[in-house]
Amino acid sequence: MKWILFAWKNVMRNKRRSLTAMLITAMGTAAVLIGGGFALFTYESLEEMTARDSGHVVLAAARGFDNDEDVPLQHGLSGAAALATHYATLPGVRAVAPRIQFSGLISNGDKSAVFIGSGVDPALDFRLRGPQLGFVAGEAPGPSDAVPEVAIGDELAKLMKAKVGGSLTLLATTTEGNLNAVDVIVRGIVRTGVPDIDRRLVMTDIRAVQRLLLTDKVGSLAIYLKDTAQTAAMAAQVKATHPELAVRTWGDLAVFYQAVRALYNRIFGILGLIMVVIVAFAMSNTLGMAVVERTREIGTLRAIGTQPGEVVRNFVLEGVAIGAAGAAIGMLAAGATTLALLFAGLEMPPPPGRSAGYPLLLAFSAPLYLGATLVVVALAAAAAWLVSRRAAHKPITEALAHV
Repeated sequence: MKWILFAWKNVMRNKRRSLTAMLITAMGTAAVLIGGGFALFTYESLEEMTARDSGHVVLAAARGFDNDEDVPLQHGLSGAAALATHYATLPGVRAVAPRIQFSGLISNGDKSAVFIGSGVDPALDFRLRGPQLGFVAGEAPGPSDAVPEVAIGDELAKLMKAKVGGSLTLLATTTEGNLNAVDVIVRGIVRTGVPDIDRRLVMTDIRAVQRLLLTDKVGSLAIYLKDTAQTAAMAAQVKATHPELAVRTWGDLAVFYQAVRALYNRIFGILGLIMVVIVAFAMSNTLGMAVVERTREIGTLRAIGTQPGEVVRNFVLEGVAIGAAGAAIGMLAAGATTLALLFAGLEMPPPPGRSAGYPLLLAFSAPLYLGATLVVVALAAAAAWLVSRRAAHKPITEALAHV
């Protein structure tokens, strides 16, 4: 503590220069923490969106993910009900949702358009997808005991001039390669925030799709977990229990998530490198000037028996003090910004390919804050060691004669 107190007093001998170095260090630390917090929030949001859309673990038949079927559900999954019942009872499983992806033509009698449909369990699926699938009008379709009900994208509704309660016709190829049609009632109009999807989206009860396609198979089973961190363990368990099935995790299916993460890692990696260089130069400049001004003091210390290592240690402690103080100020600034954005209600503009923005928020990560602090303190200590070791080993007579 004596040496730390001594180092702090030396730091404050030139308050202006030391405070400038602390401010630069604080700004660099805050910039890294704010940028890193934004990246982490983006990762967490995309992870949540992807997992809600696809499920944490997705099961299909052996070639269910090949996308090279000659007819719909050629590689469909049989016995889905028994599998769903089995996995729904496992610890940590929130729900198991069967799904069928299909496509065809949708018509209002005067106009037709291509649609991309999803056969789902309405009572389950719309709840699992949460806020990323917002209803513009109407509500989720019900069971298909009578006339099937559908939810369609808002852009498709505009194209078809469809209203809630209106009638449309779906035309699709069956599993036998023939055409089949079914009349449906529009129960809801939804918006995903992606115009290209909203222009083609049709969602209906999976049993209605099975009747349309003349099959009892499903395309896949989506397992939703209570804890995303258990995804890998659940995938491994499914592969061990049913090795004949194809298994994918949400990460395997999240092409957009992987692309964004790779891009942000590069962007904020470069930002972090720039901040490291700035902090290193600021510390080297501040401590270098302190060493030059105190060369005679170093010579005096050496003359009364102080070892070079002790001189270097004192300057390293001064660097650590400046770096730690700057990092602390930077963490306070980043933390205050994180809290302020929680109440500011600011939004980012819509990203490319989307029609809706998203909240501007920062994620707090203790490892990120700790890592940034350690890097800044280590940089400060390294800079102090580099600029002081030469002066500490200078001959005593030469140091005392320094002007």
